[in-house]
Amino acid sequence: MANQLCIVLDFGGQYNQLIARRVRECGVYCEIKRFDTPIDEIKALNPVALIFTGGPNSVYDNASPHIAKEIFEIGVPVLGICYGCQLMAYTLGGSVESCQKSEYGKIEVSHKGDSLIFKDIPEKSIVWMSHTDFVSKAPENFCVTASSADCPSAAFENPDKKLYAVQFHPEVTHSEFGKQVLHNFLYNVCGCTGDWIMDDFIEKTVSRLREQIGDKKVVLGLSGGVDSSVAAGLLSRAVGKQLTCVFVDQGLMRKDEGDFVEETFTKLFDMNFVRVNCQKQFLEKLKGVSDPEQKRKIIGTEFYKVFWDKIREEADGGFFAQGTIYPDRIESGKGNSAGQGSTATIKTHHNMVEKPSDINFDGTIEPLGDLFKDEVRRVGEKLGIPHELVWRQPFPGPGLGVRIIGEITEEKIKVLQEADAVFRDEIQKSGIESELKQFFAVLPDVKTVGVMGDHRTYDHLIAIRAITTDDFMTADWARIPYDILARVSNRLTNEVEHVNRVVYDITSKPPGTVEWE
Repeated sequence: MANQLCIVLDFGGQYNQLIARRVRECGVYCEIKRFDTPIDEIKALNPVALIFTGGPNSVYDNASPHIAKEIFEIGVPVLGICYGCQLMAYTLGGSVESCQKSEYGKIEVSHKGDSLIFKDIPEKSIVWMSHTDFVSKAPENFCVTASSADCPSAAFENPDKKLYAVQFHPEVTHSEFGKQVLHNFLYNVCGCTGDWIMDDFIEKTVSRLREQIGDKKVVLGLSGGVDSSVAAGLLSRAVGKQLTCVFVDQGLMRKDEGDFVEETFTKLFDMNFVRVNCQKQFLEKLKGVSDPEQKRKIIGTEFYKVFWDKIREEADGGFFAQGTIYPDRIESGKGNSAGQGSTATIKTHHNMVEKPSDINFDGTIEPLGDLFKDEVRRVGEKLGIPHELVWRQPFPGPGLGVRIIGEITEEKIKVLQEADAVFRDEIQKSGIESELKQFFAVLPDVKTVGVMGDHRTYDHLIAIRAITTDDFMTADWARIPYDILARVSNRLTNEVEHVNRVVYDITSKPPGTVEWE
């Protein structure tokens, strides 16, 4: 039996994935589709709800994305957000104008009446606004249900037709009761039952994988990251020894991480585990290279050369499996059946690669292709994968190669591995790890003069970085207490050979990025 479906129609907004995530957090399965997905295709999917996203455009610009009036007549409840709110008004005969005073950031709104989407929400609350146009007149038979000082139609609705619109962004955490607004729409308006449950997902997926694979073999590229690890767990539960996991250890992982991955998967799951140790091969290719983009290309190219060479040894028909997740498909422009995503391709992900033409498989399996990262973690926990692997922080595909500035050498790798291990250990002991979304050490291409044991030293500087964020689109540097920073610095200079100075990176994103390279 299929899950109830909420469709998010993408009008080019930056928070589109976040809307879908919030809907799923409410227990309702959700997919993102292009704004121009044919109405017949939408009807065929039998959705229980439609949500129109925000976007950077004006409804009066002919080049902007628009939608046919018929979408509002198919009998499915609609919630318009930001641009989606303005588009609903414009399409149904209301008026949209440019703001005399634009609203950006946290704004207080007041709601009135007994609107179903504002049930159990205080009369006044803080929401997140980001708009230069506003609805000056709601369509006929619509009533305004919320306003702000500069936005007279912060929300409006036609309850009889189950059409609702909000100018603000309920999907972002800055909107105090935003998730409640979405929950109210899904349950009070759309009659959702909350049938999107991870236990059910595991059971259904394992059953589907067994049916699809049959008695054939499966080869999975295992990076040791969350996505590929959970995919391996699902496949192992489904087909056991028919699964072979190929783990390429290029020597750029964190201290002892390769051993941890191997021990975890050989002990926890019934599968064939193949580890390829190839640090020397990678270092030879990287010798003398300092340009960050060139390093990335070399690491990526060499990784897939090693990987596919090993696959050629292991492959004997059957299926190829990847740890692709839903955001990977969206960002790579492959997130929906209507074709290329509404926004330009952001990046091609490492786990969405083209297979060499000389390797023949019966097909590609992506057991996590419909899940967001937080859902993947929940599946991993239920599969019994260790906490430290399930909650592994984001780790770049090139590994420590992007945290070593300049040429990568074996000595630099060892220094950074030890420094990173000390930093992580101290953060864990300090009890603040859960407050940080990412923290790590960086080895800049810098040496400084120091005094250690009454002797002059000229050795490496270590930079440490820690951030807090909700979505990694923006990030703030973490306010780690000084006493913790002092202990980290003391341990790094005393325990890590060739380190005589420590600095703390206090750059937010933007203007910086999370990683240094």
